[in-house]
Amino acid sequence: MALTGRTALLAALGSLPVGILAPSWAGMLAVNAPLSLAILCDYALAAPVRTLQFTRTGDTSVRLGEAAEVQLTVTNPSRRKLRAHLRDAWPPSSWPTGTEQGSSRHTLAVPAGERRRLTTFLRPTRRGDRRAERITVRSFGPMGLAARQGNHQVPWTVRVLPPFTSRKHLPSRLARLRELDGRTSVLTRGEGTEFDSLRAYVPGDDTRSIDWRATARQSAVAVRTWRPERDRHVLVVLDTGRTSAGRVGDVPRLDASLDAALLLTALATRAGDRVDLLAYDRRIRAQVHGRSAGEILPAMVNALAPIEPALVETDARGLVAAALAGAPRRSLIVLLTSLDAAPVEEGLLPVLRRLTQRHTVLVASVADPHVELMAGARGTVDAVYEAAAGAQAHARRLRTAEQLQRHGAVVVDATPDNLAPALADAYLALKGAGRL
Repeated sequence: MALTGRTALLAALGSLPVGILAPSWAGMLAVNAPLSLAILCDYALAAPVRTLQFTRTGDTSVRLGEAAEVQLTVTNPSRRKLRAHLRDAWPPSSWPTGTEQGSSRHTLAVPAGERRRLTTFLRPTRRGDRRAERITVRSFGPMGLAARQGNHQVPWTVRVLPPFTSRKHLPSRLARLRELDGRTSVLTRGEGTEFDSLRAYVPGDDTRSIDWRATARQSAVAVRTWRPERDRHVLVVLDTGRTSAGRVGDVPRLDASLDAALLLTALATRAGDRVDLLAYDRRIRAQVHGRSAGEILPAMVNALAPIEPALVETDARGLVAAALAGAPRRSLIVLLTSLDAAPVEEGLLPVLRRLTQRHTVLVASVADPHVELMAGARGTVDAVYEAAAGAQAHARRLRTAEQLQRHGAVVVDATPDNLAPALADAYLALKGAGRL
């Protein structure tokens, strides 16, 4: 679209270096000497762009779905007042849909020798590191007839952390943990539980918990109470291979697995267990080891934030070897992976025994709720075919899960919204049974 009048003049002058004009404008300005002089004077009075100085401050991390603020301080060291339009460019995934233009553009005026602070608001739509791109400044003269334009690189990185939406399930699981831990009236006994204290017998108590020696020393019947063993080791292994890239609804499988891993970590650390992390496909993508209870969750969130699925087949033998290296003594190994038949039967099953012989293994996978909807479809020929396909896919997953169970693994298969609480429940069940 052709530009006319002052807009075309500004566009032509603003896009050209000093002393260079488009041929068509050169002829017009030669005829109109006063206008030519005004434009040249306006250009000369515009504050220089190259000498501007920039510094950044603000947020360096933000949870996905929340807003971050990054401040940009502009210092004008020249002797001319800066009248400018400024664009602070960031990657498209740093903005909400439809606001890429408005949120990064600023109009500012900075007197000579002074500074001004601008704030850019970010609301990232993806996990990972979002790095600032170039700053573009267009400096106008006092009459607005001409402008200088230039770019500056001012590095800044905002790390977008997983949202951890499953933390809403933590209070209810902590209440169940307190029951297992003997801090309420519900007391349990399992193979891996430890003696806690003695109390008076009440009707309904397990007679196997009666302490006959203590009973002989007093007039009332005494029973032992038990609590789950503490200081157990939990290794969370995250499969970041190609199957983790598949989307279930609007969320990649990997993101649902991350959320489940964070809830399990928060719960296990409250239970007194030690948690480590390993993310692997054909090499180690992230590893968190030897952190204290107060450090493990922030360290895990920070390590998982930039992880993206690798579009390669996971090396199951390498994954098992890395898991064994990270768990030198008996541990609970939680493997977040896919239940697709081919990767499991060809990759994981042949090497799973190496894990189950020494450790308790829990395999957790993200199920697609659309498959269940397909299996229940009726009414038309197409719906019947969808139902057959859904039933076949569901049967394959059940068969794969049964194969894993026959090899000694505990299997959790749940939809993205239910995976995190289902994994936490499985952990509590294993802990209550003393299988950690």
